[in-house]
Amino acid sequence: MNRRVWFAAGAMAVAALLGACGNSGQAAGPGEGGGMPPMPVTVIEAQPQQLPRIIEAVGQTEGSKEVEVQARVSGVLTKQLFEEGDKVKRGAALFSIDRAPFEIALAQARAALEQDKANLEKAQREAARLQPLVGEKAVSQKEADDANSALLAAQASLAANEARVRDAELNLSYTHITAPISGVTGRAQFSEGTLVVPGTASSVLTTLQIIDPIWVRFAFSESETLQLRRAGGKAEVNLLLPDGSLYGKTGVLNFIASTVNTDTGMVEMRAEFPNPKTLLLPGQLVRVQVAIGEREAYLVPQAALAQTDQGKLVFTVTPDNTVAPRPVETDGWSGNNWVVSKGLAPGDKIITDNLMKLRPGAAVMPHAPGEGPGAGDAAAADKPAQK
Repeated sequence: MNRRVWFAAGAMAVAALLGACGNSGQAAGPGEGGGMPPMPVTVIEAQPQQLPRIIEAVGQTEGSKEVEVQARVSGVLTKQLFEEGDKVKRGAALFSIDRAPFEIALAQARAALEQDKANLEKAQREAARLQPLVGEKAVSQKEADDANSALLAAQASLAANEARVRDAELNLSYTHITAPISGVTGRAQFSEGTLVVPGTASSVLTTLQIIDPIWVRFAFSESETLQLRRAGGKAEVNLLLPDGSLYGKTGVLNFIASTVNTDTGMVEMRAEFPNPKTLLLPGQLVRVQVAIGEREAYLVPQAALAQTDQGKLVFTVTPDNTVAPRPVETDGWSGNNWVVSKGLAPGDKIITDNLMKLRPGAAVMPHAPGEGPGAGDAAAADKPAQK
């Protein structure tokens, strides 16, 4: 039976208890006037335990690195070179863009560079030829200066065309799109034949994520963060998966925000988990449990605790075997049990069944689990028949 059902059952039991309290002066004692015999109830003995102090929050997984693979030049996609969802290594080929326009641009830039080299050689020869003639008054100083200026212009033009060649080579290399990191590929956003343009929505071709290790983002309240900081920020982090099972790997906190989010009043945090079998995928919602030390408390089965408008309570058995409701305070869960921090004392006998039939002061016949009336018959029924 789930927690909600037990909460409803507890509320009904408390309503019945209140009614019984109002008529307590008219109720006959156990066994008086042919009254009902004591009700058999199962009890457990409360004993304090050292339990981990756990803070819990809802978190969401994300890759420890997430990179968008984008087109850096305009062109038509000619090939997709990977399977979606594949693990790829850094430098692996992912897409190719039509190379022809960029090969032509590179050839033009190289031709212009060769022309500039020839012009530079001509300017060097002319400057060298005129320089000695100036001293012999064979040419004017202006002609020599013009020759030197032409030499400088040729050198500048050559440097500019060398840069254009490097730019054309770089653009040509961008037609071969590779993985910038090792990771798991996402869905290809565009099919072959699509025109892609940098700086637009069509520039993002796919994504790459590192999911081993994987990160989990979550947030704690200010008071919970204070508890964590008092514990020195060193805490063991565990995950509960969507099916309620415990993730088998322990994580570590690798980020705690230095400010409180003024919109939510929460402090953002992040934990890192090994994920060798890729059991965790980016975008999953998980429950994060952070253990920040130990405290002494009691474990009470969920069936034994009633939730009311006034709070939580359990039903205990007094030394004279009558029912006594006991208000308690809880501090979360441990497995399928409530962690009760206040309201119980060592040795208290807690009733775990028949809560809806109980009345304050009613006589009961307590027994340990599996030892009540009919337990022997049930055990015999479970045994195979002997021949």
